[in-house]
Amino acid sequence: MATSYSSPNDSLPNKKPVVVGVYGIPGCGKSSILHELKNKLGEDQFSFHEGAQVIASLLPGGLAAFHQANQDEKARYRELAIKAIANDAVNGQKVAIVAGHFMFWLDKDQEYHRVCTNADLATYTHIIYLDTAASSIAERRENDKDRERPALAHGQLDDWVKTEKRELQRLCRSNGILFIALSHEKKETLAARMVKLLLDFKQHCPRHNLLLSQNRLDSIIIESGLNSNRERADTMLVMDADKTLAAQDTGKLFWEEMVKKGLLDPCSLEGKYEDPLTTLFSSQLGYSYTAFRQATLLYEQYCDDPVFEAVCQDIASSVKMHPEMLSLLQAVERKRHVAAVMVTCGLRRVWEIVLAGHGMMGTVRVIGGGRISDGLVVTGEVKSSLVERLQNTHGLYVCAFGDSPLDLPMLRQADEAVVVVGEQHVRSRSMETQLLDAIGSGSFRPRQVLLPRTAAPRLDFAKLGLVEMHSPEFLLEIFRRRDRPHAPTPERHIVHATDRSAAKLLMAATRDARIAGPSLREAHRLIGRYLATELLSDVVGTEEYKIPHVQGHQTLGHRVKHEKKTVIVPLMRGGEPMAFGVSDTLPLALFVHAKRPADLEALHLSGREMVLLVDSVINTGKSVVEFVRHIRKLSSTIRIVVMAGVVQAKVVAAGADGLLYRVLQEEPRVDVVALRLSDNKFTGKGATDTGARLFNTVELE
Repeated sequence: MATSYSSPNDSLPNKKPVVVGVYGIPGCGKSSILHELKNKLGEDQFSFHEGAQVIASLLPGGLAAFHQANQDEKARYRELAIKAIANDAVNGQKVAIVAGHFMFWLDKDQEYHRVCTNADLATYTHIIYLDTAASSIAERRENDKDRERPALAHGQLDDWVKTEKRELQRLCRSNGILFIALSHEKKETLAARMVKLLLDFKQHCPRHNLLLSQNRLDSIIIESGLNSNRERADTMLVMDADKTLAAQDTGKLFWEEMVKKGLLDPCSLEGKYEDPLTTLFSSQLGYSYTAFRQATLLYEQYCDDPVFEAVCQDIASSVKMHPEMLSLLQAVERKRHVAAVMVTCGLRRVWEIVLAGHGMMGTVRVIGGGRISDGLVVTGEVKSSLVERLQNTHGLYVCAFGDSPLDLPMLRQADEAVVVVGEQHVRSRSMETQLLDAIGSGSFRPRQVLLPRTAAPRLDFAKLGLVEMHSPEFLLEIFRRRDRPHAPTPERHIVHATDRSAAKLLMAATRDARIAGPSLREAHRLIGRYLATELLSDVVGTEEYKIPHVQGHQTLGHRVKHEKKTVIVPLMRGGEPMAFGVSDTLPLALFVHAKRPADLEALHLSGREMVLLVDSVINTGKSVVEFVRHIRKLSSTIRIVVMAGVVQAKVVAAGADGLLYRVLQEEPRVDVVALRLSDNKFTGKGATDTGARLFNTVELE
């Protein structure tokens, strides 16, 4: 079905949609690949557009009239077309994929004419360039009888492709557009690669990236058992990698190895060989999230997975860790209360191989990127947020090691900061100035370690004190036991309204022996609404969304945060009426009945942020704990909130009865929301059982 376009306003929508341009010279195969992508991806979350067809739909007289227009008029209609596509993407909440043109060959003038507009550059978020061989293009152009195209020699076609790629890459860098060129040699391989990229483009943004990074960190904590009672750590070493653990820059080594192996033409980048990462980070993108995402696309563009792995293996063998750092990490391996994690802006795979070579993959886990399949990129902001999460969510004391300005946010957030200072010819030139500014702006008091010991120090020792890595004093400071200074107490995860007047009013009907059946179910439903509105919103926060105002304009409303990504699970059967009340307040949440933990499956949690376990009364906590353990097997990071009308106080207190207390100690992303905590330990039987009163039934034993 053809898309119907309306003429857009002059300005683009406030919310910038994901719009992916598919570019390449005429005859490169844009239309055929667009058709194949439509078949593979479907049109539920993606929309597909031929630029020329969009123009035809907006212009009276269609393409015939467009071809008769002058260049200024054509540019205006091209701008209208891309804005219409952007509006369509926003209204349909889809990713727009657009087959477009960057420049044309003017046969009569023997030159190129650029038709890409400023509106294109303001709208596109990503551009995929089809880098089709000149011989294939010539064959396609010759066999296409439906279009008249000037006859061009292979050399002219090749020059056209190179000119477009060079100009597009330059413009993308200056306009914050992610760019990748893909070979069109094997159609099936190209389509598969594009599908992988488009699915990534659809969801990736700084917030998504940060969430993935935090999830990766949480998984490391859980998988390593660092939060268990048996091996509870109190200190975490957070290490940068390149120029911190070793003097080398593995990113630079990667591209040098690509050239050495003949896998990259030294003249294929920017017309002359330069380390592509240096060129990228020297551009207007700097060291931004977009720049690191572009670095990932460079690796994707120039090598497939087998080549990437082979190059990583080769350069890892040449990486020599500083003996002092190696010794420190080996000492960590012998300490149960101290752990280490590597957070690198560089290549995750290289450092995993390096660590494995030293037998430390079980000791030090790596958070980093390099490929689309890694899912994330590490920026300075990500490093800082992970240190903060280690402190505030996992309660750990953090000692951070880094060498460059990218590490400064992490170093400033850490409890203890160590600046690694290497030889002058390999260390960051801008670090000294930024370090001095950071020290002068507050309570930041880092120290420095010289690796090798002959390296010239940064600043003076009064401003940046010296650390000897092998000194007993430093090692004692690193490895001494601590009382988890940032550890949240279980009490911080328990919210209740026991002493509030509203709770007393709502609880009255549930305690009245005369009330049962529909009246009691309604009382429980009201409690569910109250808990979700008054208490849950305080625990998890709220989010804004647009609503139509009664006066006819748009305004902002509020709802519980992540409502669309929440699962409500009543613990059957007593929790169902209260869960219905919670659902009244969170109508967009998924509702899943569960009599036992196994009833909750992975598909129920896929793409979700939060699970609400709802029960009327929690006496021993055994059932709730079983559900929590089951959920953690399905998802190591999803937030769990236990909601109940009454919770026995001993269940959330330290001691033999405190089943939930122990869970709250071990699981930082579990909270309890209750109408009332009770010291009265009463378990109903027969007619006094809560489930029997709710449904006017008596279960036979």
